[in-house]
Parts: sequence; structure tokens; C-alpha cells
Amino acid sequence: MAIEYKGITKINGPFVIVEGIADASYDENVEVRLDNGARKLGRVVECYENRAVVQIFEGTTDLSLVNTTLRFSGHPMETPLSGEILGREFNGIGEPIDGLGEIISNYKRNVNGEPLNPCEREYPRNYIHTGISAIDGLTTLIRGQKLPIFSGNGLPHDELAAQIVTQASLGGDANENFAVVFAAMGVKYDVAEFFRKKFRETGANAHVVMYLNLANDPVIERIITPKIALTAAEYLAFEEGMHVLVILTDMTSYAEALREVSSAKGEIPSRKGYPGYLYSEFATIYERAGIVKGCKGSVTQVPILTMPNDDITHPIPDLTGYITEGQIVLERELHQKNIYPPINILPSLSRLMKDGIGEGYTRKDHKDVANQLFSCYAHVGEARSLASVIGEEELSEGDKRYLKFGREFEQKFLCQDKEENRSMEDTLELAWKLLRILPKESLDRIDTKLLDEFY
Repeated sequence: MAIEYKGITKINGPFVIVEGIADASYDENVEVRLDNGARKLGRVVECYENRAVVQIFEGTTDLSLVNTTLRFSGHPMETPLSGEILGREFNGIGEPIDGLGEIISNYKRNVNGEPLNPCEREYPRNYIHTGISAIDGLTTLIRGQKLPIFSGNGLPHDELAAQIVTQASLGGDANENFAVVFAAMGVKYDVAEFFRKKFRETGANAHVVMYLNLANDPVIERIITPKIALTAAEYLAFEEGMHVLVILTDMTSYAEALREVSSAKGEIPSRKGYPGYLYSEFATIYERAGIVKGCKGSVTQVPILTMPNDDITHPIPDLTGYITEGQIVLERELHQKNIYPPINILPSLSRLMKDGIGEGYTRKDHKDVANQLFSCYAHVGEARSLASVIGEEELSEGDKRYLKFGREFEQKFLCQDKEENRSMEDTLELAWKLLRILPKESLDRIDTKLLDEFY
């Protein structure tokens, strides 16, 4: 039952403290009505006896201690959902900002999600085609997987995210329904406009749901943005039977918002000033990916995060790596060589890749070719290190071939146009073309029958 209270005891940053409250509960949704009639949303983040601490999503700068009315709804924050959310654009707390009106639906879901019984999960199988060779060929994205992209400031992760959204499909001749949920947290206006324009020009916006939290929006909204986006994705997957790809950028902005809120609450900081519960907060988001038995759809996540100072041991990428099933790492050195996308394949991996590729999924030679490319590129690093000491002219003929392979691999396999959508067949054929630079006897990761057939 909804109960209204008038007056605030104290305002502290994004929080207001209300006393004389009865039966308030953690995470309860609160509607805040100002004395000028404007409305804001909030949620209860702490309860103690007859006192409640309410977190205001749209800021507290214009609140009055005396005339502000708070309406406690008696239920957690919910968002209305229907199939009409496809092609729509919302702000960070799920309000339409595309001028097309509210979502009219009697169906609402708790934005915090519901715990998924591990016994009801299905093992992820089959792949999602991105059209990017470095991902499709070597770190294949599997339906129901969570595969983050580790980037750095100034690297083209926004362009990569836009390319994945516009090119992603179920691959092959799959006739199942596919959708993308795109959530941006703390992005600048020009970046948000880039995404809008890109999706509109390519026609991808028809199957994309966008949630945008801009840099000048209240920091507190960033905490709820990924949860609302994932709630929409779960609805499309488990109620509408669609395969949904969720892009979350940038999880570093989300973590910074958590740190700022934690500091305002006076909590004891942990590593680098982040709250001690950063791991569990990440887990509540990342673990909302997967496939449920008896449901047609799936939720696949590609969270993007920028590593402060390109430090992969920083708490944000470090904790993300514990929870997710691999990572795609963007490297500054490759970016400086004008290679796009600058994916360093050696620290990148997809732990579920082996179960969603090969015969019946992609092509029978896919696993062996991927293993061989990793092995050869690792050998390229050794040859380059040796060449830096003794000079390229003094290298053996075999090492010179590896150097040539490395140059061709980076310029032709890793590097591709931002509009180029390569099929899986194109990617594998290109891989074989590069492997033919090396002598047949050095390709020791490929079955001899496959070598005879494809080499």
C-alpha cells in the first residue's frame, strides 16, 4: 500500500533522510513531489527503526525540507514493458526521450531482476555473428555468454560497440528473432549522438532498444541504467522468445558512480576507494546473462570498460574477469599502428568458444585454425623480440616467415573497415590464406586430414 509523507529531515548529496516512517523496506520505490509540482524518482537504500534514507535519481538541488512530499509505493522500482520498446530510446531511468510517448503496458518487471536457479540454466551453445574477424574467428561470442571488452581511454571502443550493434546477427540462415539492448552510462553528448546517428543510418535502430545516461545527467542514475536495460533484455528473451545481445558501456562509469555514492553514504572504502561490495554489484549485473530451460530466447552480454591507465590489474577489470567468461582486450600499440579494431588476441579469450563452434555450428576446421593462429602469433612475438636484439637480417628463414605472417595477420586479419561485415566463411578463408605463408610442417595444431583438405 502506498503511503505519503511530507517533509524531509536532512539532505546529504543524492540522499534525503526522512523520519517518522512506518514499514519502509529496502529498495522500495519512492515518488518525490516538489512544491512546484515537479516529480522525481527515488528508492530506499537504508532503513532503521522509523527512519529511511532515500536515494534520489535526478538530484536533490531543488528539494525543500518542508514542502517536499514523498510517496512510498510499497514495491521496488518497476518498468513497464512490451514488444513496443524495440526501436525506442530511453534515458538512464527508463523514461522515453524520443518524443514517441510512454510505453503503455500492464506488464511491469522489477528492475533488480530475480535470482536465476542455476539448475534451470542451459549451457550456452551456438554463436552470435559480429562480422569482425578477430572476434568471430578467435574469441567467438556464444549465445548466453558474458564477454567483456577491456579498453582504455582514447581507444575506439565506441566505434567497436557501434559496429557490433549494427552488424550482430545469429549467423548462417537462422530465422529466430534477434534484438540488441544498448545501454550507455556517463557518455558525452557527442558520443550519444554518434550512436544515435550510426544506428539510424544503418537501419539497426528498428531492432535496438537504447538507454542513454549522459555525462551531465545525475551520477546516481548510472547505478540504475544497466539494471533497467537488463530487465528489458530479460523480457524480450524470456517473454517474447528473442535472442538478445546487451551492450553495456562504460562499466567504469558505473563503478565510479558506485564509489561516489558509497563515499556520500560514509562507507569505509576498499581498493582504490571503491566500495567493498563492488564485486557483488558487478555480479548482480553480469550474472543476468544466460539461457533458461524451456525458454526460446537468450541474453548475451558484452560489457565494455575502460581500464584506468591501461592497467588490467585495476579493480574494475580484475573483478570483471573473475565473473565473466573471457575478455577481448584492446591494445594501444596496435591502435598506434592504425589497426582497427586494435584487438590483442594473446590476452583475449572466450572460455565458451569451444562449445559453440566447429561442425554443426560454424565449420569443422574452426577450432584447429583458431588454435593455430594463436600459436603462430605467439611465435611472431618471439621472432620480433629476437629481431630487436640481433636485427631482422640475421634471423633464420623460418623466423623471417613468422615476421611476414605477423605483418600480414595484423594488416589483413585483425584490421578491417568500420563498415566491413565479414562472414564466418570469409574469416576462415582469410585465416587459411595467412597460414599458407608458413610451411605445412610447422602447422602442428591442425589435424592432418584438415591440413590436406584446406592447406
